[in-house]
Amino acid sequence: MLYPPIHELKKNVDSKYLVVTMAAKRARHLQDEPEDLILDEYKTLKTVSRALEEIAENKVTEQG
Repeated sequence: MLYPPIHELKKNVDSKYLVVTMAAKRARHLQDEPEDLILDEYKTLKTVSRALEEIAENKVTEQG
């Protein structure tokens, strides 16, 4: 099951395709620089899930 749910992600981003692009870009960044975390606490260790959590919290924008 996807966490956070897609309806939570789309509250901050208009398009589910943009959510995917933003999550992929942010996950790659987290993979390259693991110390560059935005949130204080994450529910998982996986970079894609962490990126989605950041998007749901409106901490990641389209520009990066």
